[in-house]
Amino acid sequence: MKFLHEYRDPELVQAYLSEIDDLISQDWTLMEFCGGQTHSLVKNGLLDILPDQIHMVHGPGCPVCVTPLGMIDQAIELAMTKDVILCSFGDMLRVPGSEKSLLEARGAGGDVRFLYSPMEAVKIAKQNPDREVIFFAVGFETTAPANALSVLHAQQYGLSNYSILSSHILVPPAMEAVLDDDKSQIQGFIGAGNVCSVMGLESYQDIVVRRKIPLVVTGFEPVDLLQGILMLVKQLEAGEAKLENQYARVVPWDGNPMAKQVIQKVFEITDREWRGIGMLPNSGWRVKPEYKDFDATQKFGLGAPAPKESGECIAGEILTGQRKPKDCPHFGKKCNPVTPLGAPMVSSEGACAAYYHFTGAFS
Repeated sequence: MKFLHEYRDPELVQAYLSEIDDLISQDWTLMEFCGGQTHSLVKNGLLDILPDQIHMVHGPGCPVCVTPLGMIDQAIELAMTKDVILCSFGDMLRVPGSEKSLLEARGAGGDVRFLYSPMEAVKIAKQNPDREVIFFAVGFETTAPANALSVLHAQQYGLSNYSILSSHILVPPAMEAVLDDDKSQIQGFIGAGNVCSVMGLESYQDIVVRRKIPLVVTGFEPVDLLQGILMLVKQLEAGEAKLENQYARVVPWDGNPMAKQVIQKVFEITDREWRGIGMLPNSGWRVKPEYKDFDATQKFGLGAPAPKESGECIAGEILTGQRKPKDCPHFGKKCNPVTPLGAPMVSSEGACAAYYHFTGAFS
């Protein structure tokens, strides 16, 4: 398959590893920001074959993992409301709230449905005019265009029974927060290619220049990631800090103009609470006032979600790269995919899930 098999080529993998070995002269700490990249690094065994001088730190780029408990509690509260159909992407269903998950809410009688697209939720709203249909709109910039488009379609169809519970978050402010942490040792970033395919690269240029930190946007296959690591090592060894695009086959410099236009039409910048990080200014999107009829927060009079974190889960330290999943005393024991303490063990992009499924570190 074009753009797949060649990016899993063992010979290319070995070639990039050899080039990294030849170049590297000291220890470098790099953060892959996206959870999908974390899973690829772990699943394909890349962490085991990289030189010892390369220290990979897993970032907070898993939207499910950084969605605060208070927001999940709000979704559950809505799901248990009479005549409400709460729709969500499937990976949110088993994430624990402060008392239960959306899956448990469904077991308790709530009408909770998992979908692959918010446009399916719009269709459900058309089919059920006597019920309120809410889509739990979670995600980074990648899922925002589809969620915004669902609002525009609902407006076009005249659906007064459709709304979204927006928990959208943005990558650049989180990168800034990671670098601002006193414990941060990050010397280079691997940027998320899926986010940049929507938003482009321009918003990262300021971080690279002002922070003097190299950033390479990559894809998700083994060759993508190793080539990105090589590009970072070349910069670091040369004392450079540049923004580079390894994923040029997918990511144009200006991203997807039409997708950005839809986002800007429906959403506006807001402060957002991040699980494990805290409140970050200007780090999320909320529905604009002109679309308030499609904003579940306003429609149902929801207040600001109260942060409630488990004292047993170290998700915050894992999401900010301070600790690894295997450092948690509950990893693979009290916390596992069946009975998770936190979102990183549930999400398809969570670091704890990656370590659990692919490393045998729990045994």
